[in-house]
Amino acid sequence: MGAGIAVVTLRTDLMSATSAVAANAETYRSLNLFGDIFEKIRNDYVEKPDERKLIEAAINGMLTSLDPHSGYLDPKSFRDMDIDMRGRFGGLGIEVTMEEGVLKVVTPIDDTPAFRAGIMTNDLIREIDGDAVQGLTLTQAVEKMRGPVNSNVKLKIERPGRKEPLEFTLTRSDIVVPAVRARMEGEDVGYIRISTFSEQTFDGLRKGIEKAIADAPGDKLKGFIIDLRNNRGGRLDQAVLVSDAFLDRGEIVSTRGRNSDETQRFSAKPGDLSRGKPVIVLINGGSASAAEIVAGAIQDHKRGKVMGTRSFGKGSVQTIIPMGSNGALRLTTARYYTPSGKSIQAKGIDPDLVVLQEIPDELKGKDETKGEAGLKGHLSGAAGTKSEEEKSGSSSYIPADKAKDKQLNAALDLLRGIKRDAAAPSDPAAPATKQN
Repeated sequence: MGAGIAVVTLRTDLMSATSAVAANAETYRSLNLFGDIFEKIRNDYVEKPDERKLIEAAINGMLTSLDPHSGYLDPKSFRDMDIDMRGRFGGLGIEVTMEEGVLKVVTPIDDTPAFRAGIMTNDLIREIDGDAVQGLTLTQAVEKMRGPVNSNVKLKIERPGRKEPLEFTLTRSDIVVPAVRARMEGEDVGYIRISTFSEQTFDGLRKGIEKAIADAPGDKLKGFIIDLRNNRGGRLDQAVLVSDAFLDRGEIVSTRGRNSDETQRFSAKPGDLSRGKPVIVLINGGSASAAEIVAGAIQDHKRGKVMGTRSFGKGSVQTIIPMGSNGALRLTTARYYTPSGKSIQAKGIDPDLVVLQEIPDELKGKDETKGEAGLKGHLSGAAGTKSEEEKSGSSSYIPADKAKDKQLNAALDLLRGIKRDAAAPSDPAAPATKQN
């Protein structure tokens, strides 16, 4: 019997080897086909093509066919991504948005060239160094304002209420983008808004927690609101540190690749920076990736409540692989799982307490994000996950007026012990009463 088993094993090995050779041969035939097509384009296309761009497009096409988050970064895109992850660059210190082709100032960042020059919220930037902004994308306009520290840039600005345009000559400085904004809501709740997970995030969170504890010592501090709404994610290590700030022990997140030996687990270290104060995490359809790691860790450990609407559902890990002077490869290498072992890929985090915003009539139908499940070619949640388990995105609308922000106000009520009628918390506008 032993000899028989050995023969079967040998035949199986031979068949596997033969199949592998055949598969390799087919792969090389396909590569030869690619080479033949490339030569035909070089020689016969109606205009002489840029050969480097052709190759980059082919590489990017191969990567984007895998999933929506894999791709090729040319050298410039790689540098830009590194700047975003570090959260600092040479610039002016203006947060801007593009509205109907016009570059609009959202806010100048405190103690930056733009702030000191007197640039204001709602200013419209019409020209940068004499070139019209009209026709530029938001990315192109931002790139024109960034540059080497101590270099100059000229802006022509239209200010609502003034007939004549304003002209500014600003000197670029080292700008640190605030990944975290913290303030007190009243005298008893620490509000911490995390907009991205860059190198600056954990330090900003720590300072926000420490200031809230100092401003409302002892039992005066009711707790913390961690606002992750419309946070698209960022660095995994920062998501782990932010989660660890509120946890004493236990797993925060695990990442699992194709092979079982690639599994990584990240756990909390002893010490809760918030000193055990109650925590509410706000999420919505724009909360993705690293933001979902934090929400999932807080939720699974029952360290706090997650409130808002279902998150985006990006539960995959991208590894950046530098390619020397040729940029970098961004490749999806793993899925991540919450402490309870749940994959949120294409499903998202469902909040403990669903709170819907009032959507203005002009935005109804435009406030919903597709979510990961709505992206073409997205990964399934996990091996064997059925497609019917996938969930689309949810609303990502946040009112500019915080008095109209139902999610924020419901979180404040919960921390302050204000009890609402049976419709709460999905109807935070319901009559409130003090909890006995």
